[in-house]
Amino acid sequence: MLTIRKFCALALLSASVSQFALADSAPNPASFATFRKQFKTQVSYDGDYRSPVGNSPDNVFKAVRYQSAVGQLAAMLTSDPKDGKKHPAVIWITGGDSNSIDGTSLSKVKPRANDQSAAAYRKAGIVMMFPTLRGGNDNPGKHEAHFGEIDDVLAAADYLAQQPWVDPARIYLGGHSTGGTLVLMTAEASKRFRAVFSFGPVANLRDYGNMIPVNFDKISYAEQVSRAPYYWLPSVQSPLFIIEGVDGNIDSLESLRSKSSNPNIQFLSVKGASHFTILAPGNDLIARKILLDDGVVSNIKLTESEMINELSKK
Repeated sequence: MLTIRKFCALALLSASVSQFALADSAPNPASFATFRKQFKTQVSYDGDYRSPVGNSPDNVFKAVRYQSAVGQLAAMLTSDPKDGKKHPAVIWITGGDSNSIDGTSLSKVKPRANDQSAAAYRKAGIVMMFPTLRGGNDNPGKHEAHFGEIDDVLAAADYLAQQPWVDPARIYLGGHSTGGTLVLMTAEASKRFRAVFSFGPVANLRDYGNMIPVNFDKISYAEQVSRAPYYWLPSVQSPLFIIEGVDGNIDSLESLRSKSSNPNIQFLSVKGASHFTILAPGNDLIARKILLDDGVVSNIKLTESEMINELSKK
């Protein structure tokens, strides 16, 4: 869950450019959802982490299964507080092998300098769900390099909205690193979430190099552009916050910022923070904002100065 895992057993087939009639024209960057409905990816591969999710030994999370297009996928979910109330909820996508999680470590205390568990949300009383995705853990399907996985994240939201203790109008999405890239692409594909928080994404999946076992020079243009989140920024219709420490992968954030004029997207480059140290203070701040975000539409605002101030806290 919390480290970058190596992928293996690549099975990759080239797609036909004619599948989406891209030979003469590029897709409309403001219609990622439409593109995805008309394009069928041929990229798939096995991950090397195929163990069951495992248990949360302190019962902070319970193991559940949710229905996706490829079958039942595993997830970890915080329990019903049994107070009769509807609570806001956050789906969190981890970095590294974003399709898989280690359920036995989710609730263990992490150092504040590198808290990839996003514990701030559950500690604030916000419902938390960690979904696994196709090809991860013991799930059916194969990895699709952030294509079909978007559908899995949306299916997880559908499951979460059905839980009696969850407010279906206050479901948020967040993620870090590879997970941050996936939630960014999910925000481009759907306005399903009240707000989305993307920590440390990249502008293009090929920027991950060998960590994503796809030869981008050998696949079609359609396959490539479907994994280039910088291209689809005009498609974002819900509040999206892209966050990174100045001492982290800041070049990716600035690349995305330079390509966007979408008023729904806010970029925050936080001085004094890295790709990892931004997580705990950033999530602490966002959790407090979520608890106050109870209007018809989201009123969450974030500033770099707030993030910097949060970073100074111990």
